Amino acid sequence: MFSDGAPRVLRVVVTLAATFLGGSFAVGFLTSTVSERIDIFKKKKYGRSCGTCRAIGYYTCKLCKGNGTIKWSPLYDPVFINPCVCPTCDGFKVQKCLNCLGYGSV
Repeated sequence: MFSDGAPRVLRVVVTLAATFLGGSFAVGFLTSTVSERIDIFKKKKYGRSCGTCRAIGYYTCKLCKGNGTIKWSPLYDPVFINPCVCPTCDGFKVQKCLNCLGYGSV
């Protein structure tokens, strides 16, 4: 009789704990998302446009100069130089503006 009651009580306790933890995670995620959206809205509405990226949020990568690849060699050897994907922009040819963090306004 004791072994039949323990798993049922344990199952109820585990279900309640999982529900509570899942709910608190969902509320925390929703709160942070809404807070971030409000901050972005305020920046765009009341902030000045970024002069560095001209209010776009991105500008041409300065390392690869918009090419997407760089010439790299492990040892400086003019004969053996590899074209590699740019580590700054990951080959996308643009990088996020560091002045406005990609929002377009300061």
